[in-house]
Amino acid sequence: MTKKNSLKISNAWICRIEGNRIIPTFGDLVVERGKISSIFKRNFSDYIENKTRLNNTDYNAGGRLITVPLINFHDHFYSRLAKGLPINKPMDSFQSVLKNLWWDLDKKLTIDMIEASARMSVIEAIKNGVTYIFDHHSSPNATDGSLEKIAEVLIDNNIRGALCFETTDRNGARLSKQGLEENISFLKNYSGTNLKSLLGLHASFTISDDTLAEASELVEEYGIGIHIHLCEDKSDRTLSKQYTDQLPVKRLVQNKLLNGKSILGHGVFLTQKEYYQIAASGSAIVYNPDSNMNNAVGLPVYSKVPSNIPILIGTDGMHANIAKSMKQYFLLLRNQKNRMEAAFKLFIKSYYDQITFVKKYFEDFPSLIENDRADFIIWDYIPPTPLDESNFWGHFIYGALESNVKTVIQQGNILMKDFKLTEIDDSETFKEIIKQGNKLFSLYK
Repeated sequence: MTKKNSLKISNAWICRIEGNRIIPTFGDLVVERGKISSIFKRNFSDYIENKTRLNNTDYNAGGRLITVPLINFHDHFYSRLAKGLPINKPMDSFQSVLKNLWWDLDKKLTIDMIEASARMSVIEAIKNGVTYIFDHHSSPNATDGSLEKIAEVLIDNNIRGALCFETTDRNGARLSKQGLEENISFLKNYSGTNLKSLLGLHASFTISDDTLAEASELVEEYGIGIHIHLCEDKSDRTLSKQYTDQLPVKRLVQNKLLNGKSILGHGVFLTQKEYYQIAASGSAIVYNPDSNMNNAVGLPVYSKVPSNIPILIGTDGMHANIAKSMKQYFLLLRNQKNRMEAAFKLFIKSYYDQITFVKKYFEDFPSLIENDRADFIIWDYIPPTPLDESNFWGHFIYGALESNVKTVIQQGNILMKDFKLTEIDDSETFKEIIKQGNKLFSLYK
């Protein structure tokens, strides 16, 4: 990382968070020893009329927007090498996509491939302004030490992560046991300030009653949340019922696996009763709109979800561009015939839900106020019309989210400056990524 004891950024719209308000302030921001030491308000009209002078400035934002960094609440690093693989088996249903692509691929992964996947994920994340990632990992034949390897890559690049291993019985009891053990080993040995732990579970239809009961004991013993796919496709309901004679949410409730730190991926096919059970637990649902459309599983009726369920946004490993997924969510709200005011309201709720939830894992996630951790991103977006609290969301949704992230700062370290990674030579790094990708590709010939 590019390390400086101090850093001054001038002429920026600093969008600080105060409760459920975002208050844009034009001015300068000073970072010292990894924290925001001071914010100086400037007269925007003076800047427009070229009446301001830059004194000892390290970075002139030129009227661009600064916000807190983006968070990916449901990623799959292990999927990154899957681009262009010659899959010749049927992909005509969600279950065939799982069996013929993902469940086949994850068994082929080696520790070196896992490291390459994590490095590719980190490069993509930084370029998209994502510096907090909740990853859901799977590599059944390379389980031991897999989370440690991912953690090393995150720490090397100053990215904060909440990790877990996807426990499942689809590969037999022995590998299922190893999955649980990898989750707890990581929690005991590596979870700390910048790395957090969850208990990873695949989905109800691949988890036995015995495994779920053991997971329940671990959740209670260690006071952790789970990270699981929940009703992503209708088959989760039908196969869970066939496999265990219970539906997915009921199984989680009975095993006391829903709590305020649990993350439920997708939640496409849920009943109102199940929504109320999730709401009572405090668990969050992570929407992954790009993945849902790509897999043709359908979409939740977003407006029918109870307002007291935290709504988060993820990419399901398809990409690292959370801004794209956030914009997709907004557009789908409109596509589902929500009036503009209602769509804005649901989008804004999700934004604040994400800030509130990430603080359950990283209490010092910033709000862009003095003495905060200096984690923020500079968008390549210059508001063309007046900007204030009353119209911030119009600028954010239709301006920032349609732009690229220009510069990324994490704990005062510049990870990307003017679209260029500062400490990662991505061309060189990709040479090793490609080597591992070629090895994976060769297994499909």
